[in-house]
Amino acid sequence: MAASSAPGAGPRALRPQAFGADPTGERMARIRRSPHFADGVFQNPGGTARMRPSGSGRDLARIYLDKDARSRRAPQGAIPVHPTTLADLTRPPATGLRLTWMGHSSVLAEIDGQRVLFDPVWGQRCSPFPFAGPKRLHPVPLPLAALGPVDVVVISHDHYDHLDMPTIKELAGTDTVFAVPLGVGAHLERWGVSADRLRELDWQESTRVGGLTLTATPARHFCGRGLRNTQHTLWASWVVAGERHRIYHSGDTGYFDGFGDIGAAHGPFDATMIQVGAYSEFWPDIHMTPEEGVRSHLDLQGGEPGGALLPIHWGTFNLAPHPWAEPAEWMTDAAGAVGQAVAFPRPGAPFEPGGDLPTEPWWRSLTRPVPRVWDTGSLPRGEEKESPKGDLDLAGDR
Repeated sequence: MAASSAPGAGPRALRPQAFGADPTGERMARIRRSPHFADGVFQNPGGTARMRPSGSGRDLARIYLDKDARSRRAPQGAIPVHPTTLADLTRPPATGLRLTWMGHSSVLAEIDGQRVLFDPVWGQRCSPFPFAGPKRLHPVPLPLAALGPVDVVVISHDHYDHLDMPTIKELAGTDTVFAVPLGVGAHLERWGVSADRLRELDWQESTRVGGLTLTATPARHFCGRGLRNTQHTLWASWVVAGERHRIYHSGDTGYFDGFGDIGAAHGPFDATMIQVGAYSEFWPDIHMTPEEGVRSHLDLQGGEPGGALLPIHWGTFNLAPHPWAEPAEWMTDAAGAVGQAVAFPRPGAPFEPGGDLPTEPWWRSLTRPVPRVWDTGSLPRGEEKESPKGDLDLAGDR
């Protein structure tokens, strides 16, 4: 992997290019002026969020090394990827809104005549190194070059499973606009994106791209790509509003009471893309469980079921101790308890939130039965259910 080699740059000269760049100059000055930046770091809504595993390191290691648990963290066979074709993407959506989940948090949204690509990761590993780090569990549905023109690329934050240097470098050769949280533009400029194509936003700031309004909204997470986590780049969820449709992408976030405020200001939404994977009781503040994902969707919709919920951040990379298919099974139960419509497309299969949703549990043929270790009784609506509790209750105590 290429590393910077500017004379006299000292240790910075040896940093891998994938680490990106730290904000400097006017970009750093703008960060310091942010109302969400204090004591040298960006602050989370709802108070400090634990960013490192809590509890016993021995317990965490035991879960990761357990042979049976390890076997459940990957599919037992090939994930049925839909080979997305040009015909899939050139035919205008009948309803004016179409979503294509490319895996993990990468989603192509065709909304009111424009194309938005969220958190594109086409690389084989979410890592700064091509030889180490979490590897894809399924291939990308189509080459990035075959995707066609994209009006705007939206980045939620700078972690490797959301901001992929090889993907950004390929997109840098197009004329797309990039909407990113404060500070993240430094990485993109280092990788070849010109400053005039960057729209760098703080929470509650908006930008117009064609007929779309894109707004960076709060999330509860953290940032960082290098060996030092300086917390100098912001993380965000995103609202995209067109003439007829509104959609929401959560990025990575823990559950917090700000979802209702986002919904009141920008909703309700025709579709939400909600992070529901890579959760654990060891880091409950920065990722949501599927039950919390359903709860956040209801908050965004004013407290009632509505629109379509697309679960993201699961199925593509092995990033947490839970079984590979558990997010889908838990989401099925949690959404069913409140009558919320959920889309479960195969990676690469386009669907229209205003039409028939893909609901087939395609993952079940690739995994052993998933033990129910959760309880959806804390949801705002639905009957209370009894659930067997194992040694690891990933629902946690809220």
